[in-house]
Amino acid sequence: MKKVAALALSFGMLFAGVTGEGHHAEHPHWGYSGNDAPVHWGDIDPKFRMCKLGVNQSPVDLARFIEAKLPKLKITYAGIAHDIVDNGHTVKVTTQGKNEVVVDGKVFRLVQFHFHTPSENKIEGKQFPMEAHFVHKSDDGEYLVIAVMFTDGAHNKALQKLLNDLPTKAGESRQLHEMFNPGELFPRKLDYYRYEGSFTTPPCTEGVRWIVLKQSVSASKDQIAKLHKVMGNNNRPTQPLKARVILR
Repeated sequence: MKKVAALALSFGMLFAGVTGEGHHAEHPHWGYSGNDAPVHWGDIDPKFRMCKLGVNQSPVDLARFIEAKLPKLKITYAGIAHDIVDNGHTVKVTTQGKNEVVVDGKVFRLVQFHFHTPSENKIEGKQFPMEAHFVHKSDDGEYLVIAVMFTDGAHNKALQKLLNDLPTKAGESRQLHEMFNPGELFPRKLDYYRYEGSFTTPPCTEGVRWIVLKQSVSASKDQIAKLHKVMGNNNRPTQPLKARVILR
Protein backbone atom coordinates (compact mmCIF):
# COMPACT_ATOMS: atom_id res chain seq x y z
CA MET A 1 0.00 0.00 0.00
CA LYS A 2 1.19 3.47 -0.76
CA LYS A 3 2.49 5.71 2.00
CA VAL A 4 -0.10 8.37 1.34
CA ALA A 5 1.29 10.73 3.94
CA ALA A 6 4.59 10.99 2.07
CA LEU A 7 3.36 13.80 -0.13
CA ALA A 8 2.64 17.28 1.15
CA LEU A 9 0.39 18.04 -1.79
CA SER A 10 -3.23 17.75 -0.72
CA PHE A 11 -5.47 16.13 -3.29
CA GLY A 12 -8.35 18.03 -1.80
CA MET A 13 -6.64 21.24 -2.88
CA LEU A 14 -5.92 20.13 -6.43
CA PHE A 15 -9.16 21.72 -7.55
CA ALA A 16 -7.60 25.12 -6.88
CA GLY A 17 -3.93 24.26 -7.41
CA VAL A 18 -3.12 21.46 -9.82
CA THR A 19 -5.92 22.56 -12.13
CA GLY A 20 -3.87 25.64 -12.94
CA GLU A 21 -5.91 28.20 -11.01
CA GLY A 22 -3.34 28.87 -8.35
CA HIS A 23 -0.26 27.54 -6.61
CA HIS A 24 -0.03 26.18 -3.10
CA ALA A 25 3.45 25.52 -1.79
CA GLU A 26 2.62 23.15 1.03
CA HIS A 27 -0.39 21.61 2.76
CA PRO A 28 -0.86 19.43 5.84
CA HIS A 29 -0.46 15.68 5.50
CA TRP A 30 -3.60 13.59 5.33
CA GLY A 31 -4.29 10.04 4.33
CA TYR A 32 -6.48 7.01 4.85
CA SER A 33 -4.92 5.24 7.84
CA GLY A 34 -3.48 5.91 11.29
CA ASN A 35 -3.33 9.48 12.54
CA ASP A 36 -3.97 10.78 9.01
CA ALA A 37 -7.18 8.75 8.53
CA PRO A 38 -10.51 10.35 7.54
CA VAL A 39 -11.77 10.38 11.13
CA HIS A 40 -8.95 12.82 11.96
CA TRP A 41 -9.13 15.07 8.89
CA GLY A 42 -11.15 17.76 10.60
CA ASP A 43 -8.49 18.13 13.30
CA ILE A 44 -5.41 18.15 11.06
CA ASP A 45 -5.83 21.74 9.93
CA PRO A 46 -8.43 24.51 10.47
CA LYS A 47 -8.97 24.59 6.70
CA PHE A 48 -10.27 21.02 6.97
CA ARG A 49 -12.90 21.78 9.62
CA MET A 50 -15.79 20.98 7.25
CA CYS A 51 -14.62 17.37 7.27
CA LYS A 52 -16.07 17.06 10.78
CA LEU A 53 -18.54 19.97 10.96
CA GLY A 54 -20.21 19.72 7.55
CA VAL A 55 -23.81 18.55 7.30
CA ASN A 56 -23.84 17.68 3.57
CA GLN A 57 -20.75 15.52 3.31
CA SER A 58 -19.80 12.89 0.74
CA PRO A 59 -19.67 10.01 0.09
CA VAL A 60 -23.03 8.58 1.15
CA ASP A 61 -25.00 5.37 1.06
CA LEU A 62 -27.68 6.15 -1.53
CA ALA A 63 -30.83 4.85 0.06
CA ARG A 64 -33.40 7.53 0.93
CA PHE A 65 -34.89 7.94 -2.53
CA ILE A 66 -37.37 10.42 -3.90
CA GLU A 67 -38.87 9.64 -7.30
CA ALA A 68 -38.17 12.53 -9.65
CA LYS A 69 -38.30 13.12 -13.37
CA LEU A 70 -34.61 13.83 -13.74
CA PRO A 71 -33.69 15.27 -17.14
CA LYS A 72 -31.33 13.40 -19.43
CA LEU A 73 -27.70 14.25 -18.96
CA LYS A 74 -26.37 16.56 -21.65
CA ILE A 75 -22.79 15.37 -21.96
CA THR A 76 -20.42 16.51 -24.68
CA TYR A 77 -17.04 14.86 -24.35
CA ALA A 78 -15.12 15.79 -27.49
CA GLY A 79 -11.69 16.16 -25.91
CA ILE A 80 -9.03 13.73 -24.78
CA ALA A 81 -7.30 12.49 -21.65
CA HIS A 82 -3.76 13.82 -21.55
CA ASP A 83 -1.64 13.00 -18.48
CA ILE A 84 -1.96 10.35 -15.79
CA VAL A 85 -0.41 11.01 -12.39
CA ASP A 86 -0.01 9.20 -9.09
CA ASN A 87 -0.36 12.06 -6.60
CA GLY A 88 -0.01 9.88 -3.52
CA HIS A 89 -3.74 9.74 -2.82
CA THR A 90 -5.22 8.58 -6.10
CA VAL A 91 -4.52 8.02 -9.79
CA LYS A 92 -5.65 11.19 -11.54
CA VAL A 93 -6.07 11.84 -15.26
CA THR A 94 -6.02 15.38 -16.68
CA THR A 95 -7.96 16.25 -19.80
CA GLN A 96 -7.85 18.64 -22.74
CA GLY A 97 -10.40 19.94 -25.23
CA LYS A 98 -14.16 20.38 -25.00
CA ASN A 99 -15.51 18.05 -22.32
CA GLU A 100 -18.73 19.47 -20.89
CA VAL A 101 -21.92 18.53 -19.13
CA VAL A 102 -24.97 20.76 -18.72
CA VAL A 103 -26.89 20.48 -15.42
CA ASP A 104 -29.49 22.96 -14.16
CA GLY A 105 -28.89 24.97 -17.32
CA LYS A 106 -25.27 25.52 -16.33
CA VAL A 107 -22.19 24.33 -18.22
CA PHE A 108 -19.65 22.37 -16.20
CA ARG A 109 -16.28 21.60 -17.78
CA LEU A 110 -14.34 18.46 -17.00
CA VAL A 111 -11.20 19.25 -15.02
CA GLN A 112 -9.95 15.74 -14.30
CA PHE A 113 -11.05 12.26 -13.30
CA HIS A 114 -9.62 9.88 -10.72
CA PHE A 115 -10.24 6.56 -8.99
CA HIS A 116 -11.06 5.10 -5.56
CA THR A 117 -10.66 1.48 -4.46
CA PRO A 118 -13.07 0.36 -3.13
CA SER A 119 -15.95 2.68 -4.01
CA GLU A 120 -16.71 5.62 -1.76
CA ASN A 121 -20.43 5.96 -2.44
CA LYS A 122 -22.63 2.93 -1.87
CA ILE A 123 -25.97 2.11 -3.46
CA GLU A 124 -28.49 0.69 -1.00
CA GLY A 125 -25.67 -0.66 1.12
CA LYS A 126 -23.71 -2.16 -1.77
CA GLN A 127 -20.06 -1.20 -2.10
CA PHE A 128 -18.29 -1.65 -5.43
CA PRO A 129 -14.63 -2.64 -5.92
CA MET A 130 -13.85 0.66 -7.66
CA GLU A 131 -15.37 4.07 -8.39
CA ALA A 132 -14.31 6.79 -10.83
CA HIS A 133 -15.02 10.48 -10.19
CA PHE A 134 -15.29 12.88 -13.12
CA VAL A 135 -14.77 16.34 -11.62
CA HIS A 136 -16.34 19.30 -13.44
CA LYS A 137 -16.24 23.02 -12.73
CA SER A 138 -18.44 25.89 -13.96
CA ASP A 139 -17.23 29.35 -14.89
CA ASP A 140 -18.58 30.72 -11.62
CA GLY A 141 -16.63 28.23 -9.54
CA GLU A 142 -19.26 25.60 -8.76
CA TYR A 143 -18.45 21.88 -8.91
CA LEU A 144 -20.20 18.79 -10.21
CA VAL A 145 -18.96 15.21 -9.90
CA ILE A 146 -20.15 12.30 -12.02
CA ALA A 147 -19.48 8.96 -10.33
CA VAL A 148 -19.11 5.70 -12.26
CA MET A 149 -19.10 2.36 -10.41
CA PHE A 150 -16.97 -0.59 -11.50
CA THR A 151 -17.77 -4.26 -10.95
CA ASP A 152 -15.56 -7.34 -11.30
CA GLY A 153 -16.15 -8.78 -14.74
CA ALA A 154 -14.96 -8.53 -18.30
CA HIS A 155 -11.71 -6.87 -19.28
CA ASN A 156 -12.20 -3.13 -19.85
CA LYS A 157 -10.46 -2.07 -23.05
CA ALA A 158 -10.84 1.65 -22.34
CA LEU A 159 -9.44 1.35 -18.82
CA GLN A 160 -6.51 -0.62 -20.15
CA LYS A 161 -5.42 2.39 -22.22
CA LEU A 162 -4.82 4.19 -18.93
CA LEU A 163 -3.21 1.22 -17.21
CA ASN A 164 -0.65 0.88 -19.99
CA ASP A 165 0.85 4.19 -18.84
CA LEU A 166 0.16 3.81 -15.11
CA PRO A 167 2.80 5.58 -12.96
CA THR A 168 4.79 3.38 -10.61
CA LYS A 169 5.61 5.81 -7.82
CA ALA A 170 4.06 8.74 -5.98
CA GLY A 171 4.56 12.06 -7.70
CA GLU A 172 5.17 10.51 -11.11
CA SER A 173 3.26 11.80 -14.13
CA ARG A 174 3.12 10.18 -17.56
CA GLN A 175 1.65 11.33 -20.83
CA LEU A 176 -0.86 8.91 -22.31
CA HIS A 177 0.34 7.32 -25.53
CA GLU A 178 -3.04 6.09 -26.77
CA MET A 179 -5.84 8.41 -27.84
CA PHE A 180 -8.46 8.30 -25.10
CA ASN A 181 -11.79 10.07 -24.75
CA PRO A 182 -12.93 10.28 -21.10
CA GLY A 183 -16.43 9.21 -22.10
CA GLU A 184 -15.11 5.76 -23.03
CA LEU A 185 -15.36 4.85 -19.34
CA PHE A 186 -19.08 5.63 -19.16
CA PRO A 187 -21.79 2.95 -19.38
CA ARG A 188 -24.24 2.91 -22.27
CA LYS A 189 -27.18 4.09 -20.18
CA LEU A 190 -26.80 7.36 -18.33
CA ASP A 191 -29.69 7.07 -15.87
CA TYR A 192 -28.58 8.50 -12.57
CA TYR A 193 -29.12 9.36 -8.94
CA ARG A 194 -28.55 12.89 -7.74
CA TYR A 195 -27.72 14.46 -4.38
CA GLU A 196 -25.98 17.47 -2.88
CA GLY A 197 -22.66 16.76 -1.19
CA SER A 198 -19.02 17.68 -0.84
CA PHE A 199 -15.50 16.82 -1.91
CA THR A 200 -14.60 13.43 -0.47
CA THR A 201 -11.09 14.63 0.40
CA PRO A 202 -9.86 17.60 2.49
CA PRO A 203 -10.98 20.35 2.71
CA CYS A 204 -14.35 18.53 2.25
CA THR A 205 -15.92 21.64 0.70
CA GLU A 206 -19.71 21.41 0.40
CA GLY A 207 -22.04 22.65 -2.32
CA VAL A 208 -20.96 19.97 -4.82
CA ARG A 209 -23.56 18.51 -7.17
CA TRP A 210 -23.28 14.72 -7.29
CA ILE A 211 -24.45 12.58 -10.20
CA VAL A 212 -24.09 8.84 -9.55
CA LEU A 213 -24.75 6.72 -12.62
CA LYS A 214 -27.09 3.79 -11.96
CA GLN A 215 -25.46 1.45 -14.47
CA SER A 216 -22.01 0.19 -13.57
CA VAL A 217 -19.21 -0.83 -15.95
CA SER A 218 -17.03 -3.88 -15.68
CA ALA A 219 -13.29 -4.28 -15.31
CA SER A 220 -11.28 -7.42 -14.71
CA LYS A 221 -10.10 -8.28 -11.22
CA ASP A 222 -6.51 -7.89 -12.45
CA GLN A 223 -7.19 -4.37 -13.74
CA ILE A 224 -8.80 -3.26 -10.49
CA ALA A 225 -6.02 -4.93 -8.51
CA LYS A 226 -3.42 -3.03 -10.52
CA LEU A 227 -4.97 0.30 -9.55
CA HIS A 228 -5.45 -0.82 -5.97
CA LYS A 229 -1.77 -1.73 -5.75
CA VAL A 230 -0.91 1.87 -6.58
CA MET A 231 -3.58 3.63 -4.50
CA GLY A 232 -4.36 1.23 -1.65
CA ASN A 233 -7.69 1.64 0.14
CA ASN A 234 -8.38 5.30 -0.64
CA ASN A 235 -12.07 5.50 0.20
CA ARG A 236 -13.54 7.86 2.76
CA PRO A 237 -16.27 6.14 4.81
CA THR A 238 -19.86 7.07 3.98
CA GLN A 239 -21.23 10.12 5.77
CA PRO A 240 -24.68 10.65 7.36
CA LEU A 241 -27.45 11.73 5.01
CA LYS A 242 -28.99 13.88 7.74
CA ALA A 243 -31.83 15.86 6.12
CA ARG A 244 -30.87 15.01 2.55
CA VAL A 245 -32.74 12.83 0.09
CA ILE A 246 -31.53 11.08 -3.06
CA LEU A 247 -33.31 11.89 -6.31
CA ARG A 248 -33.79 9.16 -8.87
